[in-house]
Amino acid sequence: ALITPAMKGAAPGSLSRRVYDEMSWLAERSNWIMGGDGWAYDIDFGGLDHVLANGDNVNVFVIDNNVYANTGGQFAKSTPQGAVAKNCTGGKARTAKRLGLMMMTYGNIYVATVSMGANKNQCLKAIREAESYDGPSLLIGYSPCIAHMVKGGLTNMLGQQKLAVETGFWPLYRFDPRKGEKAFQLDSRDPKKDIKEFLSTEGRFQQVRRTDPAAADEMEAGLRTDLAQHLEFLKKFQA
Repeated sequence: ALITPAMKGAAPGSLSRRVYDEMSWLAERSNWIMGGDGWAYDIDFGGLDHVLANGDNVNVFVIDNNVYANTGGQFAKSTPQGAVAKNCTGGKARTAKRLGLMMMTYGNIYVATVSMGANKNQCLKAIREAESYDGPSLLIGYSPCIAHMVKGGLTNMLGQQKLAVETGFWPLYRFDPRKGEKAFQLDSRDPKKDIKEFLSTEGRFQQVRRTDPAAADEMEAGLRTDLAQHLEFLKKFQA
């Protein structure tokens, strides 16, 4: 609005004309609120919910590593069933919170789950759609963490992000209110690998198996059920 066609007629060399001639270099500012899952799912969920529900044009990116990483790796509401954390050495008994699904119920919030190592194009598309949406947007990105004790270390982070999607641990989807009845899009396919392949590469799931195999089996079964139900719900939501 500050740059108008009238500036084109300004005297050559004047400040107004110079600004007009160089306006192709001016880009709209991109502002994002970024935080971890401990903040978004737990500590300040009420604040996040208020900001998104308010309807303002705001972009939020949640870096989801399933634990309170900044304070030592305590379990959080995003911690999956069966995973060991600093204050949950026997493995988490309950299922994880589905923040994305909760925010979609408002109907006017752009929501997407992303995993760059699994599908970088889907990740970039979600970021662009969120920025272009004139309203609140929430992106939730899967982020492997040192607390996961990934086999081979975090040099395998991108591969672990891919494996999380391939085994159904982290489905990819986008919810764009601008598309009306076609707002929801499930971007990931049905799991082509068993969830055990993902669990076997992370020490957070294997610790309980070494100390209490029966408990590990029970929690793994619970996780399988939770993931299957989550995927079926997403498919019905798309239909």
